[in-house]
Amino acid sequence: MLSKGLTTIGLLIISNVFMTLAWYLHLKLQNMKLITLWPVWAVVLFSWSIALFEYSFQVPANRLGFEGNGGPFSLLELKVIQEVITLTIFILFSMAAFGTKLAWNHIAAFICLILAVWFAFQK
Repeated sequence: MLSKGLTTIGLLIISNVFMTLAWYLHLKLQNMKLITLWPVWAVVLFSWSIALFEYSFQVPANRLGFEGNGGPFSLLELKVIQEVITLTIFILFSMAAFGTKLAWNHIAAFICLILAVWFAFQK
């Protein structure tokens, strides 16, 4: 069970790296003046091409991790884990790509999400 859980979390991390890139990389590329003249439909296709890789990891992670398929996590637990991973990846990306600075309220919100994971796992 531990192996399925760790594999699920690993796949969710990879998936969320691709998701963050699909949702926000175009903004960084626009800031760098690399795709400033692209029409919106081209940016959407660019993002969708990245999102394909997200789904290639997200769907197997959910299938492997879901207790209905022999995995260790309930549907709610999978979603809460995924949201915390999403926020973690996003924070790292925004700090690296955009120089975002974290304020006390961002850290407090993140702590609340970690508490949400803890509460979700209480039986």
